Amino acid sequence: MSFLKNTFGINRIAILVSLIIVSLVLWNTYSFFNQFKEDERLKMEVFAAAIKEAESNKDLEASFNLEFKVFESITDIPSILTSESGTIREHHNLDPEKSKNILYLQEQLAIMKTENRPIEINYLGIKEYIYYRNSDLLYKLKYYPIALILILGLFLVVIYLFFNSNKIAEQNKLWTGMAKETAHQIGTPLSSLMGWVTILRTQNIEEGYVNEIEKDVDRLNTIANRFSKIGSSPQLISENIVTATKSTFDYLKSKSSKQISFTFYSTESEINIDLNAELYGWVIENLLKNAIDAMAGKGSIAVHINKDNEKAIITVSDTGKGVAKSKYNKVFKPGYTSKKRGWGLGLSLSKRIIEDYHNGKIFIKKSELGKGTTFEIQLFNG
Repeated sequence: MSFLKNTFGINRIAILVSLIIVSLVLWNTYSFFNQFKEDERLKMEVFAAAIKEAESNKDLEASFNLEFKVFESITDIPSILTSESGTIREHHNLDPEKSKNILYLQEQLAIMKTENRPIEINYLGIKEYIYYRNSDLLYKLKYYPIALILILGLFLVVIYLFFNSNKIAEQNKLWTGMAKETAHQIGTPLSSLMGWVTILRTQNIEEGYVNEIEKDVDRLNTIANRFSKIGSSPQLISENIVTATKSTFDYLKSKSSKQISFTFYSTESEINIDLNAELYGWVIENLLKNAIDAMAGKGSIAVHINKDNEKAIITVSDTGKGVAKSKYNKVFKPGYTSKKRGWGLGLSLSKRIIEDYHNGKIFIKKSELGKGTTFEIQLFNG
């Protein structure tokens, strides 16, 4: 548990440090962006002053040289000079081929109007306007924070997945250790109980009582074997899944309230599937016990088995309180339970047994609040 606490602490620190770094980078980028944008406007204002000087100066050659020198220093900012009426007079730093098309120039002018305020040139009562667009560098700088946030998001996802996988691995080790220790602890009194059953058979005791005790001892032995298999890869043997299901079904039926109606149906008497009968029986037991709890000891339970090519389909239906659709996947998560008692591990273990150990599928096929739930298991051969 100390590892989980340390992991959680490291995770929080990593996220906090990352957020601080990104915040500082974003702030500096924002400041630099504004400064760079202001510098570009100053350049265009100087260019506008040069144009005004050139058009009002009588020395045409000197004026042209002044405008040309200023223009030479602005090679990365696209701009368009228009008259007061909006007629395009000049354009700079635009695609030379595309600029031959007036529609392209008008599109660029529309973009410029949305990005920056025009710079007015006023001389001898004549007004002209310079419109300009952000440079390519400024565009890249504008989208840099977005790229940075995406990189940070990816980084945080990697951190989360890394620590989450470690957390899950640690939890699995914990549950595996607990399961094996439980099996070990049950084993000692179980051996003693088996001995007492043998002694009881030698005494003048009604055979029916001894048989019932022996059944419960066998049941305890089955439970101990189940726990001992958690955390290791169980051996799968070709078994008749109809018999394996019916065995657990009959046991719980005999131990349940007479107010519950049990129905078992299979399309075939023998459907052979590679499985571990003890662990599979645990899954059926969990589903039936959940169904009994959901109905508060009164209602109907139906187990159906049918074969679809090389696939066996088992459904367990009840007339209980049902499950909300938003919780279909949540019910299989460790710790989730709607009951006052229990650790919420039954369905989580069932999912692990079916999907991890048997390469099958288990899910809620359908459910309606107040009417009941149907779980479906799919197991494949090979």
